[in-house]
Amino acid sequence: MEQIIDEYLKELTDLQLNKLPTKIVTEMAAPHQDENEEWRIWNPVKSQVTDIEIEEFESRLGHKLPKSYIKFLKYKHFYELQISECSFCEHPLGIWRASLSEMIFNGYPRELLLDKGKIPFANWSDWGLLCFDTNNKHTNNEYPIVLWDHEMFDEFEPKYINFEAMINELNSDAKENAS
Repeated sequence: MEQIIDEYLKELTDLQLNKLPTKIVTEMAAPHQDENEEWRIWNPVKSQVTDIEIEEFESRLGHKLPKSYIKFLKYKHFYELQISECSFCEHPLGIWRASLSEMIFNGYPRELLLDKGKIPFANWSDWGLLCFDTNNKHTNNEYPIVLWDHEMFDEFEPKYINFEAMINELNSDAKENAS
C-alpha cells in the first residue's frame, strides 16, 4: 500500500500539481516560495498521526476504523491524493481530523450516511462517496467499501472487499486506463 501511495504522490509533485490557493501547514510548505504568489506549493510528509488521535477520533465517530485505513492515516500527510476515480480526503499535518470530520459530520446529512453505518472517507469522481460499511464487520474492522451516489441517496453499491484491496484495485484500474 505504501509503495502505491508514494507512486501517486511522487507523480503529483513531479508534474508540479502539488499547488493550492490556500495557506499550507508550515511543515508541509515547500521552502523558498514567493510570498506574493497566490498558489502555494505543498509537499507530502511522514505522518505524525498518533494512536491517541486515532482513538479520540474513533470515540467521536462511534466506530473503530479499519486497521488498514489507520495504517494509511499513519503513513503520509498530503493535501491531495487521487488514484483512478478516488480522491482521498485531504490529510494535512496537525489538522487531518478537521478535514475528515468535515466530510463525515458536515458533508451530507447524517441520516443519509452515518446513521446507516456508512463512514465516508473519499470522493468518487464528481458524483459519489466511498464509505466504510460498518454494518459488515470483519477481522481488524476491515469493513467492505460501498459507493454512494448523492443523487440516489438510498442506494449503496458494493465496491471493494476492504481498504487495502481497494488501493490495489484502484492502482490496477489506473494502470489499465493509462495503457
